[in-house]
This record gives sequence, C-alpha cells and structure tokens, in this order.
Amino acid sequence: MSGGGSVPIKLTANMSKGGIAQFECQQLESAMEKELAQLLATASKTEHNQVKKDFEGFQKLFRSLLQRKGPSVEWDKIQKAPEDSIQPYDKIEGRGLPNDISSLLSKLVVVKLNGGLGTSMGCKGPKSLISVRNENTFLDLTVLQIEHLNRTYDADVPLVLMNSFNTDEDTKKILQKYNHYAVKIHTFNQSRYPRINRESMLPVATDNSSTGFNAEAWYPPGHGDIYASFYNSGLLDIFLEQGKEYMFVSNIDNLGATVDLNILHHLLNPPSGRQCEFVMEVTDKTRADVKGGTLIQYDGKLRLLEIAQVPKTHVDEFKSVTKFKIFNTNNLWISLTAISRLQHQNAIDMEIILNPKTLDDGLNVIQLETAVGAAIKCFENALGVNVPRSRFLPVKTTSDLMLVMSNLYSLDAGSLTMSVKREFRTVPLVKLGSSFTKVQDYLTRLESIPDIIELDHLTVSGDVTFGKHVVLKGTVIIIANHGDRIDIPPGAILENKIVSGNLRILDH
Repeated sequence: MSGGGSVPIKLTANMSKGGIAQFECQQLESAMEKELAQLLATASKTEHNQVKKDFEGFQKLFRSLLQRKGPSVEWDKIQKAPEDSIQPYDKIEGRGLPNDISSLLSKLVVVKLNGGLGTSMGCKGPKSLISVRNENTFLDLTVLQIEHLNRTYDADVPLVLMNSFNTDEDTKKILQKYNHYAVKIHTFNQSRYPRINRESMLPVATDNSSTGFNAEAWYPPGHGDIYASFYNSGLLDIFLEQGKEYMFVSNIDNLGATVDLNILHHLLNPPSGRQCEFVMEVTDKTRADVKGGTLIQYDGKLRLLEIAQVPKTHVDEFKSVTKFKIFNTNNLWISLTAISRLQHQNAIDMEIILNPKTLDDGLNVIQLETAVGAAIKCFENALGVNVPRSRFLPVKTTSDLMLVMSNLYSLDAGSLTMSVKREFRTVPLVKLGSSFTKVQDYLTRLESIPDIIELDHLTVSGDVTFGKHVVLKGTVIIIANHGDRIDIPPGAILENKIVSGNLRILDH
C-alpha cells in the first residue's frame, strides 16, 4: 500500500551513519504496522492466520533493520576458525560405520529448498522441474536417491520440500507421480513477505492478492526463513514425536547433496560425547568460488561470513583463496530439538540481507532476506566439515547443465558420480555465452552433449552450434564474431584449439 504518512528515507546512506535516529525509527515502524494491518484486513478468512504469521516475521526483520547500528561485522574482530572447529571429512569417514545403518537413518529427515523458479535459465515454473539428466528432473533425482536409501537399508527417511508461493501449486501437482515410490513426501511453504518501496519504506502491495498490480508485490524471504516456517507448519513437532533428531538441508539444485552416512553417524554418535547441533559442509575454495560465504570465529562463536557483509576495502581480501580457504556449500545438518528450543526462545538471529530489485514498471524496491547458514552462531557446539568437492555440484546455469548432462558423470539411483576415465578429479571450467542462457536455446544448439572427459576449460561466445559426437579436450575457445556463425561439425575433435569467427582452427 502507498497510503499517506510515509517517511522518506535514504536507506543506505542512513545505515552507514550508524543506524536511523530513534524518532525516525518509531515513525517508520508505526507507519509499517498501520499498512500491514490494512493489508491483513483484505485477506480471506482461510488466509488470515497464515498472513498474520508472515507479517509478524516480516515486522521482526523490519524492526531489526531499523535498529541496526553500523556494519554487521567489524573486520578487526574476525578471527580464523579454530582448527578443531572445521573437521576434515577423511577423519569423520575414518571412524567407519556401525552395522545398523537403518537405526541411523530412522533419526533423519531430508529437507530440500524448493522455493526457486527456473527463470534465470529461461524456464517457467519451479526450477526443480527442469530436466537435468536422462529426462530426470532435480525432483526426480532427489526422490530416486531417497527411495534407494530406504530400499537398501529398509529405512523410512521422509523427504520434505520447502516450497514458496511461486512453486507450491506446480510442485504439488507433480508429487502425485511419486505415490508408488518408497518415500513419504511432505511439503510446507516458506513465508510470503511484502516488497518495500525504496523511497517510502512501505509495502508496494495494495491488497493481499498476488494478481494484477500485486503480482510483483510479494517475495519469498530467502532460505533463512526455514526455521520459523518449518516450526509454524507443525512438521517439526510431528518429526520430533516420531523420534527424528536431525534434518539434512540442501538446495534442490545441488546434485552433489546426497545423504552422507558418515556425517550422520558422527552427529548421532559424537566421539567427544558432546552433541553437535549444527554441521555446515564446507569445501576448498577455487577461483570459481571467490564469492561464496566462509566460516570464521567471531565473538567466540563459529559464524558464516558472506560477501555482502564485507566492507568494500576488504572485498579482495575476502575473495583471497589463501586467507579464506573454504566456502559454504549450503549442505547443513541441524538438530531438530535445537531448532524447537531456539524457536521457543525467539533466539534465532540472522543477519539481514538487503536485496534491491527493480519491478517491471521501473519501481525500485527492497527485499529483506536471511540465509539459513547464518544461524550457525545460535547453535551449540557447531562444526564445519570440509567435504570433497563432489558434494557441491550446483546447477545454476546452462554451463553447469552441460557438465551434469555429459559423460563426465554417470547416474546411479539418482546420484551422479564422476567418471573413472577422468584422470584429474577436478571439474572443467565451462563458460557458455548468452546465446546458450535459456535451456531451450542450449538444447537447440547441441545435437548431442560433447565428450568432455579430457576437457579443462571451454569458453563459447556468439552464434555457435555443436554437431553430434564432438570431443573437446584441454582448453577450447570458440568465438563467433557478431553476424558470423560457427557450426562445429559432427565428430570433430578439438584439443587445445581456438576457433574464431572465420573458422580458422589455431593451436592454443
């Protein structure tokens, strides 16, 4: 809504001066409260309670934003995470597994973050419904993985999907196809928060609907919302009553995020006897991961440091592979009793991410978001586990899609494994140009996925197509100049080659 009494405020300028004056804070908070009450009044009877809960969560974030004084971290107080707070995976794996795997799995719930759309890859609907391998979608592969686990160990691990209002309806329609699989599937929705007009600092929505003018007025507030939404859905209490102890949370587009029995065993049978309430899987940073969040010690606690929190003068230092050697994969193992306790105490505190957006009509808005890993500092005896790179295989672009669709990986029971024919266990660097951004265009330009077993680096730019059975080795750069087109012929073998617009093939 954009009613009267709005308090103009230059958000970023005021924040950097150490917060907003108290009087101004009270004015903004009071104006926001009034607007939200008016929006709530337009909700239907069936929606009322949910919308009220959503708005309460939103107001808590908004209040925290107004009360924020200066930066969320002081650079000089950052310390390297202590050696024993980040365990090498080999050490955990070295303990071996107990005979009764089924009893381990009886304590586990798998949660996949399923709130995102496929728009960045040119697809409509939930991202989890994009086909990624042998006609299997992200969701298919997830279900296959857990079904295999349940059948192999005679277990009953449930799959829980955290949907958003953007993905819920389409996801639920698809779930019927899994009725005969050995997996119980549950869903809950993350919150629906109002976008804020950057100038007035008030919601842009005119009523509670999500249609017409209000289609762009709402957003899902990042995966940090999982704690409150999971708790409010009632599922947390149900799983605790069933004797479940941990949830394994990961992004549904990370194809490396499978259930790891060694980490689960470590959590349920801690060698020190002290229960660990939160495990974050981290992996070694490469130059491709310089923007990823890292684990630090801060005020005596393990803490996630994101690039958005880093002062501009220290960004290069943050990106350094030598100082901050690991990054967060967003594969997290979290104690259910700890979530319940912290929710009761209202003690889950996460840094606010300010996400500026521009709507289709040009209006500048702000989204207040949080990240699930940022809550690590609230849990007792938290731990980082430095896992193999194979546990981080996200598909964010068609360049990533080429990797997972290729002969670099084999598919078994929903899990991707790197081919034994690959001499070096590193993943090639693939950069496909803007002509390949949309999945449909990408599929049209590739008659078949090239053989990339021996590829190190591929860059493609411009109007390029690939015939069947192309083999790429070493470093291959293909650049079609504006107005030109390059068709890589069927069966071509390119090894350490640069192919330019006039089709000269040069040794690299």
